[in-house]
Amino acid sequence: MRIHYDGLALPVSTKFAHELEVLLNNSQTSGESVTFNFRDPNYSIKRGGFHPVEIRLERQGNKWHFCYITDFAYIGSGPYAELTKELDFDFQSGVFQNLFGVFPIEQAKDMYQIWEGNFLYYLLELEAFELTIQ
Repeated sequence: MRIHYDGLALPVSTKFAHELEVLLNNSQTSGESVTFNFRDPNYSIKRGGFHPVEIRLERQGNKWHFCYITDFAYIGSGPYAELTKELDFDFQSGVFQNLFGVFPIEQAKDMYQIWEGNFLYYLLELEAFELTIQ
């Protein structure tokens, strides 16, 4: 089954959609929704590392559609640091959220392209993530 990515408010690339399709097809997931959880097992407030990423898709007819892409990071320091949404591209609600507020998703085009390029590099070239699919 294919992932719908044409005509979205953000410029989701063919490469990104294809890589998710490969992961999805290899998982043999059945159901109406799927959530990818990409985690760097060494990521911590002290050591840094690659931010955890969560991507949710929902099935509509014979295609998967993006719900959201969320990039998490530790915010704060010491014992008060929390794993928090740093970037949230919410396709269903049409909003982009970062540490500075909530904006129309169309305003995140440049940020999204930078994020996607980095994510694909970390995923494919550095193999930085462990993946769970729910």
